[in-house]
Amino acid sequence: MQILLKWIQVQSQTLILLLTFLTAGSALGQVELLGHWPLIDGAEDVTHNSRHGKAQHVKFTQDGALFNGRDSIISIEKADTLFRGDFSISVDVHTNDNLTDVIGDILSYYDPEIRRGINFSVMNYAGVTNAQSNWRNVHFGISDGKDSADWHDCGRPGENMYVRSLTVFNGDLYASTWEPAAGDRGHIYRYMGGKNWIDVGSPDPSNCISTLAVYNGKLYAGSELYSGGGSSLPLSTNDNHGGVVYRYEGGKRWTSMGKVADVRSVSGLAVYDGKLYAGTGSTGAWRDTPRHRGMYRFDGPGKWTDCGCPDLRIVHLGVHNDKLFGLSYDDGGFFEYLGGEKWKQLGPIPETTQAYAMAVYQSKVQVATWPTGSVFELNGAQDWIHKGRLGEEKEVMGMSIYNGSLYAGTLPLASVYRYDGNSKWTNTGNLDTTPDVRYRRAWSMAVFNGKLFCGVLPSGHIYSLNVGQNATYDKTLPAGWQTLTATRASDRVKLYLNGRLVATSDADSQSVDELCNGMPLLIGSGQHDYFNGKIKNLRIYNNALSELQIRRLLK
Repeated sequence: MQILLKWIQVQSQTLILLLTFLTAGSALGQVELLGHWPLIDGAEDVTHNSRHGKAQHVKFTQDGALFNGRDSIISIEKADTLFRGDFSISVDVHTNDNLTDVIGDILSYYDPEIRRGINFSVMNYAGVTNAQSNWRNVHFGISDGKDSADWHDCGRPGENMYVRSLTVFNGDLYASTWEPAAGDRGHIYRYMGGKNWIDVGSPDPSNCISTLAVYNGKLYAGSELYSGGGSSLPLSTNDNHGGVVYRYEGGKRWTSMGKVADVRSVSGLAVYDGKLYAGTGSTGAWRDTPRHRGMYRFDGPGKWTDCGCPDLRIVHLGVHNDKLFGLSYDDGGFFEYLGGEKWKQLGPIPETTQAYAMAVYQSKVQVATWPTGSVFELNGAQDWIHKGRLGEEKEVMGMSIYNGSLYAGTLPLASVYRYDGNSKWTNTGNLDTTPDVRYRRAWSMAVFNGKLFCGVLPSGHIYSLNVGQNATYDKTLPAGWQTLTATRASDRVKLYLNGRLVATSDADSQSVDELCNGMPLLIGSGQHDYFNGKIKNLRIYNNALSELQIRRLLK
């Protein structure tokens, strides 16, 4: 009976598809349903192609397949024939509202050694130095491994010398800055395209807006006193303390959420289990005291609850696998928050004094460090794997996953490197060439409008990189069930949410040729992390469906 019902289901789907094409004026037979995986009773393909999947640690229910975010995966072999030429992917995904983990990869057909294939994921990136750069944004990208992409100058917001945070909010990219001149203060800017930025406010008298994060549908910002001494720059004459968090109300309006205890700086913001947390460990200059600054939880305007300090500063914050992490600028400290005011030391990270950023790549926590210019992978408490040094650099800062690859920024040359496996890092470009300075930083990163953005010190410019063809949904993906559809035509990729076009790759994207790579199609896994949520009704077609066709199929 189940086999008969599945056969009726797929035949009905095929009939609807053919009628849709006839109604839309397309020729009959242009499109074929290459595979359909309901993911209700198992990983079987219910089309005549019988491309059945092999499931591991996946719980199948009548409400879809549950992926645990740790080791759940479905693998479909001989996937090359699915992605020759144009194609469409449609899939229903369910995510929870309150999260204690990243969301991860919906599916992946990708070979990281040759950087060829498809990446389809939901981006929750906390710990990108100061920022939570992406929150529930969707990325779909294809790549054939070409190395011809160049960084493009996207301008300098205001008179800043240091882009401290880049964060995507409600369809736009925001940058927060350090502006040390006498009488100046830190600002927040919104990207307007090209090299244009619009000032959306400077709510605090301090010289730096250090951190940005999206929380409960609003953009939050934290302020900091930064002297400039840690970057070997002339000391700022603005010595007003920061330590206040603000909520964006639109225009240039910001509302104070209160001063965080007696701290001088809010150095990191991240969302964990429905709450906003703030790291406060940066103190203005490298040798400022006190050096025991911890983490605080936001419990409403003016209410900041002390979450303790493990005797070393908690500066930046990251999230993975039901854990909230605190990164320290002291003694290579890397901590797991245990609740209340309790912390567990997972460091010290070898050969490290300061931990600057973290990213989840290939389901493992990667940490950027000083002074060896290395990245280390967390393998357990006091167990760290060296993933290589980035050229001859001394410090690794902002890190991000973009179209299947891990990227990381450096000091002193403000380069951005791509990880190519086996401890090998490839320099994709030097972004700041300011003369007569000791240090240049590639500090902040975010994925926006299908591109990777990076902000630097001391020029204060922001650059973008476009590798392959990419489309991103730059608003918050709602919790609950959503239908995502990605299409590839000859020169563009497009992304649809619930039948509505939400993103198209840029006209200046690279041309992408063959995607076939001999790898399996993975459902619920990829280069970022195992999927945390439910997936059902995955369908792949051999043509790029139009918006009208997608909407009619959803009915």
